[in-house]
Amino acid sequence: MIEACQAGKDVYVEKPLGNSIAECRAMVAAVEQNKSIVQVGQWQRSQQHFRDAVAFVHSGKLGKIRLVKAWAYQGWMKSIPVKPDAPVPAGVNYDMWLGPAKKQPFNPNRFHFDFRWYWDYAGGLMTDWGVHMLDYALLGMKASKPISIMASGGKFAYPQDAAQTPDTLTTVYEFEGFNIQWEHATGIDGGPYGKDHGVAFIGNNGTLVLNRNGWEVIPEKGRMEGVAFQRAVDDGLDLHAVNFIEAVKSRDPSVLNCPVKAGAEIAIFSQMGNIAYRTGKKIYWNPDTWSFSDAEADQLISAPYHNGYRLPKV
Repeated sequence: MIEACQAGKDVYVEKPLGNSIAECRAMVAAVEQNKSIVQVGQWQRSQQHFRDAVAFVHSGKLGKIRLVKAWAYQGWMKSIPVKPDAPVPAGVNYDMWLGPAKKQPFNPNRFHFDFRWYWDYAGGLMTDWGVHMLDYALLGMKASKPISIMASGGKFAYPQDAAQTPDTLTTVYEFEGFNIQWEHATGIDGGPYGKDHGVAFIGNNGTLVLNRNGWEVIPEKGRMEGVAFQRAVDDGLDLHAVNFIEAVKSRDPSVLNCPVKAGAEIAIFSQMGNIAYRTGKKIYWNPDTWSFSDAEADQLISAPYHNGYRLPKV
């Protein structure tokens, strides 16, 4: 994405924006320096029912919100079997595919789709589904950087398979006056409120539950009126692409539904959860210095690159 911006291109870049906090910051800087129009693929931001649900949260009708839960229970995700290294497939420029990531022999598990479960290229379900659901947790709470992060989980479902990232994880982000909790599990569909993915804003008067299918409000008895399930009525992914093209035509980045700074914010937020998991510590974030309270956590702010690549200075 940085090289495309430097070449004067506009970019639709998939989520998560980057694979480290340092990468996200460098990508934001590249957009600002080159005046590119960049849309990040957080496409729920273009879907009407997500916006309607957040507007209801902001109305205050739920009362004081003390906890926001976001989750992805992915029953279709089975074990990743261990496979031997193999020759690079014909027509694949493997060096280009790897980019600056660590040099590795070609392995089909690290290639299309399943690359998600290797730290060299991705962050597991936390940065795959988490950036979607947690994005709306932050929007609903008008929140940004947490005070502290702690996480616990592991490879509990498939301990012997080839994946590196945890198949089961719970992460707690502390804010002033409320917490945001992320949880994921593979091989299981039975998530909170009977939904395999979603966000729940738990208030004193009621709970709003939101996912890609729609939203509803479950009232606390006698405290508010519930809201029946409001079904999704449009295609957020298509609308997100249209929004990008409109911004390109107008040369106005302010019309983007997910500009690069928004994409960076949620990618960094999710990466903080992974850093807490990988260190096994409760970590504290200092927004002024862009660093953690822990030296081990700080080592994971940027990724090691095999080819001497240096991120643009921020």
